[in-house]
Amino acid sequence: MNKVSIVRCNDYQYNNVEKSVFQCLDGIQEIKQKIKSKTKVLVKANLLRGSSPEDAITTHPSVVEAIVRYLQEMGCRVIIGDSPGSALSFDEKRLKSVYEITGMVEVATKTGCELNYDTSIIEVVNMAARNQKYMQIIKVVNDVDFVVSAAKLKTHAMMTYTGAVKNLFGVIPGRTKIDYHLKMNNVNNFAALLVDICEYIKPVFSVIDGVEGMEGDGPAAGDKRHVGLILASANPYAVDLAAIHTIGMKPEAVPTMVEAKKRGIFSSNWEDIEIKGEQWHEIKIEPFKLPATQSANAMGGLGIKGIPQFLQNFILNNMRPKPVFNYNICISCGLCAESCPPKAISMVNHRPVLHVEKCIRCFCCHELCPEKAVHIKRNWLYESLLH
Repeated sequence: MNKVSIVRCNDYQYNNVEKSVFQCLDGIQEIKQKIKSKTKVLVKANLLRGSSPEDAITTHPSVVEAIVRYLQEMGCRVIIGDSPGSALSFDEKRLKSVYEITGMVEVATKTGCELNYDTSIIEVVNMAARNQKYMQIIKVVNDVDFVVSAAKLKTHAMMTYTGAVKNLFGVIPGRTKIDYHLKMNNVNNFAALLVDICEYIKPVFSVIDGVEGMEGDGPAAGDKRHVGLILASANPYAVDLAAIHTIGMKPEAVPTMVEAKKRGIFSSNWEDIEIKGEQWHEIKIEPFKLPATQSANAMGGLGIKGIPQFLQNFILNNMRPKPVFNYNICISCGLCAESCPPKAISMVNHRPVLHVEKCIRCFCCHELCPEKAVHIKRNWLYESLLH
């Protein structure tokens, strides 16, 4: 049975975080059975972009520091790394900026661990993959003995939820992310890609920073939500299931859970995990607000009986939620256009303009906008057809 350790942690004061993280990880015996002294470990934090830790967009540095120190006490050499979504060129200059703003430089200074500045890219082979048997990843992943997924508890505009499994998309470098978004241009295929990546990386354990999470239109433009929990497991799907259950979601609403179950990797049944520490009946959290895009990303399309498929396709293509721009706060940086996989956004008179017929609803523009100037517009007819 998969074990998930859940421990309360009400703030980011470091001593409190270290106590909670150490207690959480001590509850997973498999960790010390697998990790030996003098091994090299990559702590893959969620560093989506250069955002302040207080924004609840990235894994908090106190949580990362506690994981680093836990590994160091086991005699490990630890490296912190990510390929941030905003660092499309994946170069050292942008990495330095993201590491500084997110607090990772301070963690490295305090602990003596390393920050990854190797921007080399390699192609790896995973013949067990469903969608991407040949993947480009950041080289550091293959230079270490183990990878730890240090995720953040958030909703996600495209994938409904992001945690331990989705966090590993950050091993895909810079602009390759855009290529993969374009290639896997629907939720089903993108979920399959995420599971392919997770099955290649096979994190030795995963930690979810749920002290402050994000609900609504995450992973960057949602609302901060206090949860007060640290979660960990040797199985990334199990810890994701525990987090999903905790915030009031159903696994069938989360595409990575559906894909893992389809492949027989993980059952997605709550009864198949053993909770260590805080028990479910002791955790009372109001369900998270879901992203405005949730119904747009329902796996399998509309599935409405009596409506011809061509009409359902028209509805999906023309009435689904779509990104819109608030020009009052837009700073004309062009990042939305630069990061759009199908090039559905162009800059006209220094303003972004959406060509909706090209939009694949990946919502990268919404995710990466530094000013939260991209919003998601619902269509009332589309919503009424789904309910």
